[in-house]
Amino acid sequence: MERIRFGPARVPSHDTPEEAIELLAERGHTASEIDFEGGFWMDYAWAARFGELAREAGIALSVHAPIAAFLGHVDRGKKYRMAIGMLDHTAGIAVACGAELVVFHPGFLLGREREAALEAVCEQLRDLRQRLEGKGRAVPFGIEIMGRVRELGTADDVFFVAGRFAWVRPVLDFAHLHATSDGAFTNVEAFSAVLQSADDVLEPGAPFHVHFSDIAFANRNETKHLRYGEGTLRAEPLGEALARFERPATVISESPDEESHQAVRAALLTAARVRSGRQPGRPARARRATR
Repeated sequence: MERIRFGPARVPSHDTPEEAIELLAERGHTASEIDFEGGFWMDYAWAARFGELAREAGIALSVHAPIAAFLGHVDRGKKYRMAIGMLDHTAGIAVACGAELVVFHPGFLLGREREAALEAVCEQLRDLRQRLEGKGRAVPFGIEIMGRVRELGTADDVFFVAGRFAWVRPVLDFAHLHATSDGAFTNVEAFSAVLQSADDVLEPGAPFHVHFSDIAFANRNETKHLRYGEGTLRAEPLGEALARFERPATVISESPDEESHQAVRAALLTAARVRSGRQPGRPARARRATR
C-alpha cells in the first residue's frame, strides 16, 4: 500500500466506469471518493465494474453517503427511516465496488444537549450495523468532522463516536477544522495533534482518511471550498505531519477544480517526502507522532 494515496472527492466521469478510471489514472490519482452527496447516480453493475478497474489501476475507493443520510435523529419517523435506507444502499454500493469506507455526517443537536445527541448517534449506529451485518454489508463507516462550531460534528464529537466502535473511523476534514478554529491550521503541530487523536482510536493498519481543500469561513463556520491558494490553508504542514506516522493515509481533495487537486497533491507529497527523508530508518509499525 502506498503511504499516501490521493484523489478527488468526485468521480470525474459518470458516463462509464472505463472513462472514469482512465481520467483518474491519466491525472495521477491513486484514490477517489464516490460522490453521492446529492443522490445516487451509480447502480450495482456500474459499481462492480468501477471497482474492478480501480483495483487493476491501484486506485483506492471510498463512498460519501447522501447529505440527508445522517444519524442521531430525535425520533424514528420518516426522516430516520429514509436516512437508514440511504446508508444501507450506500454500504451495498461500497461492497459492490470494494470501497474501503462509507463516509457520513454525524447530524445535528436538534435542541438537545451534546451528550444526548451523541448517544442517539451511537444507538442508531448499533442498530444500523445489525441491519448491515444481516445483508453482508458490514463495511467500515467514517464519521466526518464538520464545519459548524455550534452543531454536532466537532473533532471531539467524532473521536468520541469512533472510539466507541471498532468499525467507525474518524474522517479528518482539515478545511472544516481550519474554519472552526478561525484559521489556526497553519503549522505542522496543529495537523499532527489531530492525526494523533485519530491514531489513538483507529485500529492497526487502517489508513487515516482525510478531506482537504482551501476554505472560506466567517464567524468560525465554513462558507465554501476555494481553489487552492485563494485561502489560507496549505497542504505542506499536512504532508509533514503525515510523515510523522507509519500509518498510511488516503487524502481526498474537495477542491473545486483539477488544477487545485494537482497543486494540493504536489505540495502534500513533496512535503511528506522531505519530512520522511529527514527521519530515515523508522520501524514499519504504527507509532505515536513525534512531538
